[in-house]
Amino acid sequence: MAKDGSEMGINTRLAHSGNNPRDYFGFVNPPVVHASTVLYPDAASMAARSQKYTYGTRGTPTTDALALAVDALEGSAGTIVVPSGLAAVTIPLLTFVSAGDHLLIVDSVYHPTRNFADTMLKRLGVEVEYYDPYVGAGIAALIKPNTKVVFTESPASNTFEVQDIPAIAKAARAACAIVMMDNTWATPLYFKPLDHGVDISIHAATKYPAGHSDVLLGTVSANEACWKQLYQGFCTLGCCSGPDDVYQVLRGLRTMGVRLEHHQKSALAIAAWLEGQPGVARVLHPALPSHPDYALWKRDFCGSSGIFSVVLKGGGQRQQHAFLDALKIFGLGYSWGGYESLAVPVFLGDRMIAKGPYDGPLIRLQIGLEDVEDLKADIMRGLEAAAAI
Repeated sequence: MAKDGSEMGINTRLAHSGNNPRDYFGFVNPPVVHASTVLYPDAASMAARSQKYTYGTRGTPTTDALALAVDALEGSAGTIVVPSGLAAVTIPLLTFVSAGDHLLIVDSVYHPTRNFADTMLKRLGVEVEYYDPYVGAGIAALIKPNTKVVFTESPASNTFEVQDIPAIAKAARAACAIVMMDNTWATPLYFKPLDHGVDISIHAATKYPAGHSDVLLGTVSANEACWKQLYQGFCTLGCCSGPDDVYQVLRGLRTMGVRLEHHQKSALAIAAWLEGQPGVARVLHPALPSHPDYALWKRDFCGSSGIFSVVLKGGGQRQQHAFLDALKIFGLGYSWGGYESLAVPVFLGDRMIAKGPYDGPLIRLQIGLEDVEDLKADIMRGLEAAAAI
């Protein structure tokens, strides 16, 4: 909100949230504080820890600036800043589940989340169960007396199914289970999980907030009911981020709105164009009217980002690899959200439920900030190469 109480636009909030220049002699950006030890004025204050900053792992003015900016976007009670998007998944899960607990995870989840659940969490005695991304209110039938967390991700990794988050959150809340959501695809600009009943919102800030493919960072934001436990878990695990990385993400946040708008516009143009191209069986982009979840996406989301998948018409790995190898502008690399376009092969062999069927191999495209016509020409090279196999 502005000082006069009026609602400010998103780009205004992105430009000004998180710090007050007057706190730092008028400098526009907050200082990058490199800190481990924090000094106390006397023994009594040290014993009581009666000052804002106590040790570097528990926060500095730099991490506070980013956390406050994210809170302003999420509407959250507090945010922790961690070293990667995967850490943003693992830290809240380690904080809220224990041996003997039951954890529900959407089957279309980000693969490293699945790997963490199937290895470390199972080894620690957590019962892990995967559910259909289309379960909606039917999640109530899967919730057990020992279900502590329902983990959601919408749209889904690689296949972009849209979950009915409000229905899932309502059922989970009735059973006293916590709902977590990986909201990296939409960012809090296009979907605000806590407004839809989610308790904990997770982001790989490596992606759109950082925006330049050169920083690893994650954020986890919680509502009032979960914030204290989340922060205690964060402090216990000691999984804090370096101040230079935090500063880079805060700087990237200032332009995220205008970058996302460009990603959205270009991705929608290319996705719609791809639907009419020979060799394409299907385009998996929830903001296309042809997508089966378009109505649900339109109900809950206010925008779309730059990543989606395309299904080739027939073939297998040879066609998939031929497509990728023919690309000149799209890089072959993991992650997304940076300024450059990327393409990766999609593997669904680890899934139990959300496997398709699909008419051919899948390729995930991240549409960067390049000119659309140049990207179309590059994709045509890939399609022609796949068709020639």
